Amino acid sequence: MSSYEVRRFDELDLISVAGVNWRPIRRELGITAFGINAYSANTGEDVVEEHTEEWLGHEEVYVVVSGRATFTLGDDTHEVEPGGFVYLRDPQTKRKAVAAVDGTTVLAIGGKPGVHEPSSWEWSFGAQPLKERGDYAGAMRIVQEGLDVTGNPSLHYHLGYYEALSGNREAALEHLRVVLAERPELWKWAREDEDYASLRDDPEFLAVTREPDAGAGGGGA
Repeated sequence: MSSYEVRRFDELDLISVAGVNWRPIRRELGITAFGINAYSANTGEDVVEEHTEEWLGHEEVYVVVSGRATFTLGDDTHEVEPGGFVYLRDPQTKRKAVAAVDGTTVLAIGGKPGVHEPSSWEWSFGAQPLKERGDYAGAMRIVQEGLDVTGNPSLHYHLGYYEALSGNREAALEHLRVVLAERPELWKWAREDEDYASLRDDPEFLAVTREPDAGAGGGGA
């Protein structure tokens, strides 16, 4: 393996997911020191989806490398041209960017202060093209890799619906039990998620995904 790589943004996969067009960089190159990815959009499209980093606690930098983007940062709006960048030190600040011209690309760099831990969504996003092709086994391999690297129990949610889509009821329910033990608020997502539609009338699925503290049985969806 070479000690360096020289690449272009347009050589990377362009994956449409969560309302944006994502180009994976960190996972593609195997970077372990920080998170880095790119997003591309045309006029009027989101180039950074509206979100905060409160749950992950990440600092972020967004660099406009082509085109022009309109950033909304909390209550403020800024036009940022190529060579300009935005740094968000407060994870609770809501952020969003919309492409002002065609061919806008924004580079996103982020991580927890002090120690970088890759975000689990990189693997769930990375599995999306295989999901769209119906290659659920391949998608599960990518998500499982993310679980092995990050240990983030949220990835059991994705493994569960791939098992459901593959017709593996018991495996799907087991993954749901694991993730809902850590994040019980996801019970409603699972109930409404079309990827779990095959289990929607299953009594055990309904028991596993019951609302926390609902009914006589109490908590623990």
